[in-house]
Amino acid sequence: MGPTMQVSKWGNSLAVRLPRALVERLKLQPGDTLEVVAADAQHIAVEKVQQRDGALARMAARAWQAPANFRFDREDANAR
Repeated sequence: MGPTMQVSKWGNSLAVRLPRALVERLKLQPGDTLEVVAADAQHIAVEKVQQRDGALARMAARAWQAPANFRFDREDANAR
């Protein structure tokens, strides 16, 4: 059995805090999206949505070429 997660109230929703080991294994970062792919009364299965891969595929479909020094990095894009 893996680490346990406690369900907490967050506004009008419920939330769980993910253990560090799971975050590291899935290479999660703030802003990443998880999709529930299966659920029953005892189990929930999630997958990390590969937003970067999808964005790059959409750009490739439009024949868009990134400049040589282009970096697709959320942290750079959102730097303040």
